[in-house]
Amino acid sequence: MNIDIFKDLNDSQQEAVRSTEGRVRVVAGAGAGKTKTLAARYAFIVSALGIDPANILCLTFTNKAAKEMTQRIAKLVDKGNYSDFVCTIHGFCVKFLRAEIYHIGFPKSFTIIDVEDQKQIAHQVLDHLGVDKSVKNINSFLSGIAGRKSTGGYVETYLTQSANKIDVENCRDEFELYIAMQLKLFALDFDDLIHLTLYILHAFPEVLAHWQQELNYVMIDEAQDCNTTDWNLVELLSEGCGNLFIVGDPDQAIYEWRGSDPGYFVKFEADKDIVLNRNYRSTQGILDVANSVIKHNKNRIDKDLYTKKDAGPSIVHFHAASEQKEAEWIVKQIKKKMAEGDTNASDFAVLYRASYLSRFIEQNLMKHNIPYQIWGGIRFFERKEIKDALSYLRLIAADDDLSFLRICNVPARKMGKSTVSALQALAQKEQKSLFETLCWHRDEQPFKKEPIAKFIDNVNDWRSKAPYTKISQLLESVLKESGLKDEIRTDGDDDRLQNVLELVSSVKYYEDTSEEAPNLVSYLQDVALYTNADYTKETDSVKLMTIHQSKGLEFPHVFVVGLSDGIFPSLRAIRERKNLAEEEERRLMYVAVTRAEKTLMLTESEGYNAATQAEKYPSRFLLEIKRELFVTEGKMDPILWENTKRLAGEDNQSRPLFDTVVKSDYFHEGDLVRHEIFGDGVVISTDQSRDTVNVKFENGNRNLRPSFIKKISDIENSLLN
Repeated sequence: MNIDIFKDLNDSQQEAVRSTEGRVRVVAGAGAGKTKTLAARYAFIVSALGIDPANILCLTFTNKAAKEMTQRIAKLVDKGNYSDFVCTIHGFCVKFLRAEIYHIGFPKSFTIIDVEDQKQIAHQVLDHLGVDKSVKNINSFLSGIAGRKSTGGYVETYLTQSANKIDVENCRDEFELYIAMQLKLFALDFDDLIHLTLYILHAFPEVLAHWQQELNYVMIDEAQDCNTTDWNLVELLSEGCGNLFIVGDPDQAIYEWRGSDPGYFVKFEADKDIVLNRNYRSTQGILDVANSVIKHNKNRIDKDLYTKKDAGPSIVHFHAASEQKEAEWIVKQIKKKMAEGDTNASDFAVLYRASYLSRFIEQNLMKHNIPYQIWGGIRFFERKEIKDALSYLRLIAADDDLSFLRICNVPARKMGKSTVSALQALAQKEQKSLFETLCWHRDEQPFKKEPIAKFIDNVNDWRSKAPYTKISQLLESVLKESGLKDEIRTDGDDDRLQNVLELVSSVKYYEDTSEEAPNLVSYLQDVALYTNADYTKETDSVKLMTIHQSKGLEFPHVFVVGLSDGIFPSLRAIRERKNLAEEEERRLMYVAVTRAEKTLMLTESEGYNAATQAEKYPSRFLLEIKRELFVTEGKMDPILWENTKRLAGEDNQSRPLFDTVVKSDYFHEGDLVRHEIFGDGVVISTDQSRDTVNVKFENGNRNLRPSFIKKISDIENSLLN
């Protein structure tokens, strides 16, 4: 095969390809052609240096990336001149263990278990211990297992030939029981793969020597996403040859929350550093916005992306009076662009920080018959918790057997399969609905149970209130009194909780905008248009996705939506991980911006956010973009910018992000307080679970973070002192 490996490579890329010896670090910005460069370097080592592909290890982080890399290499080298050592880190560990695991007495035919398999084992362990198998307990259990495996010390204790055998019958230790069940199945999870590989390399010098001799070149893509264990393995394997080539971009490190540590990449001791900062994807205007935002991070390797393309269309920031207006504007832009021709629905991507934000976009796309696809996720009205909540409302509105069957045991209330079967037989015999039959026979077995009686009473109570109660209030009662909300909270799934809060918000919007007096039946008829919408997964469709899911993708036209402080950057992430999270949130913004090829639109809106339980202000990330780099559309009160500046600490008051030094429990109903923008007000209530204070001002009520208000009595006392 006579192919010019260096064709279409720029000078920096060519330098990276030719730098084959020693420790080389390539800092590759978004859209800078790093995959092309890696493939060319692999081909150069094989074709120009004559190295056997079996002696080259090229690691990626996803199977998709490994497949793409293999396909690119295949176009550059002779057929068969690349090996199966172009793979993920876990993929390499599997290959290694198939060859070497016999050293610790483990069969080569071991099986690999995924997350669902792990959950099944967790069920068995908790069963054995007599512990409740709730979703929260299962997740907590697996998190604990991962934590105990993180150091790798368990391998020698439990998995080797000399390890002590676990007495399953009398064992009460969760971890030991989990390991025992793994051993019984000869099964390894993803944590085991890398820890066993490291153990064998350390415990058997001859094995380490063999692999270090075999591997002449080690390359790793997306190195900023490596965790400590990954780095230990890569460094160990490359020690023999000394040829370690790492490619990555600390500015795109968005997985610290799950263990990756970009600090290793930043501090990597390289013999040579190469920067790939020419972008082949975006206009210069888009890159200027990305550069402007990311410069506010401290833990990075400085670089500015540039392109030889022109500035392109202006970057637009749209401020809306409500999230509905925000969605309408987005759909209007999509329709306008498609009407101009040469633009398909698939050219558009809508990116958001959290999945619950898809709801208002979805409804407006459906309203205008624009096909869309939730990338790697489920449409809002098809999510389990949403269907459960709506089924309760349908059961209240009418004796709907399908809805009854869906929620009669959600949350669990001793309405198992046998009880439901008995009820169905009785209902068919008496020609009644399932709920009516249950009401008639509530004092008979197998229906005479306290949880079932409470369910019946609740439904009847909701039905009696429905004609004169707001739909949103009825829904809130259902979520609380049915136990649905508590179950979601107990499971610890914040995404699902945000989804049901968003459903309540959507109902309130329906009530506020209905031309006629809204009622439950009309609402359910309206929402059925979304829940029963016919659609196919068309390839020509607008793509909706979280920013994490957008990593590695690119689109001609990108909307980054929901750019309000507390939503993006995420209040939850900041509270959990403080300053580390602030930088990672900013890297997420950088990733979102750099997905765009031609046009970039940044949108946010006013109003109340149910997830953060507070008024919305524009994101600090908008404040960090140089003003001359974008245009703002939509009427915007300067007060909103002032609040953003205050949150960002740019008002010359050194304020940490989402300051929580002052807690909501410091304030009480009736306290007179002062806000720098809204003036004097009185505390109506506090929500300690959300750490917010509801204050009545002259121009209306506001839910505020406690650090933004002061008691007037405190102000007066400080003046006296």
